[in-house]
Amino acid sequence: MECDIEETARDFFPFFRVCKDGHIDRYILTTQVPAGVDPFTGVHTKDIVISKDPKISGRMFLPRLDDTDSEDDSPKNRSLPKDRSVPLLVHYHGGGFCTGSAFGPIIKQFLSNLVSMTQVVVITIDYRLAPENPLPIAYEDSWDAFKWIASHVNRNGPEPWLNDYVNFNRVILAGESTGANLAHDVAIRGSVEPLEGLKLESLLAIHPYFCTKQQREPVVNYIYPSRDEEPRLNPNTDPRLYKLACDKVLICVAEKDRYKERGFDYYDTLETRWEGKVELVETLGEGHCFHLLDAGSPNIDPLMAKLVSFINEDSY
Repeated sequence: MECDIEETARDFFPFFRVCKDGHIDRYILTTQVPAGVDPFTGVHTKDIVISKDPKISGRMFLPRLDDTDSEDDSPKNRSLPKDRSVPLLVHYHGGGFCTGSAFGPIIKQFLSNLVSMTQVVVITIDYRLAPENPLPIAYEDSWDAFKWIASHVNRNGPEPWLNDYVNFNRVILAGESTGANLAHDVAIRGSVEPLEGLKLESLLAIHPYFCTKQQREPVVNYIYPSRDEEPRLNPNTDPRLYKLACDKVLICVAEKDRYKERGFDYYDTLETRWEGKVELVETLGEGHCFHLLDAGSPNIDPLMAKLVSFINEDSY
């Protein structure tokens, strides 16, 4: 239930406000849509439980993997070519660590399109949100979900789509905004604490959010009480960065994004402190996460083409 202005204790527009009774009102990205079959791409989605305590869930996306003439395109009637499985992209949604969902309509549309164009399996993680669950809880949930995914490498985990379709030697981490921050942290942890049987191939950071201690917005200070310089928010201070074990990183920025310079800083940090391949792509004339927030933008197609090229490079 929404609280009146008079009942508001703290306001962090455009993300959320704290009511005097402790209730949290979120302003944006609260809509959720059910899983199912996308009528335009044929991509199947289903919701999964990763952990009941703590509560971590997710949504999986499965492409149309064959050209069968069967009228029943359900996953049970699909057949992969022998001796072939497909890459797995693990996605973390944005929203300032405090809003958004793996089950939102813009995430479903974006990932359905990406899956249909790349023929990868995607799992997007629904981590617990601040301020009810202050940082670093989102980081821990993201890592715990990644470890749960790794429990399927021997093909006997609890999720059949991971057991049956995924090539665990080709794992991609991805996210937009603060989701890119989470994906980066999981990539670092997966490099210093490697998970047996899982090979991290690449990292895809779309309009990434990072910040120094001096750059922290009031909402970040509220949801992350630490006053120290935090390596998870500022990779340039992370002594583990050189250990990043993936082969390549793609960083996407947008010309009118207020956080664009932080994406450039992230690129420079990787260029100077990491031996892998890092690429930077800038979209002119667009703002933060335009590919999700402005469905009519003519710049979405070129961005999607770049994402597809990056994901499918050296595929199969």
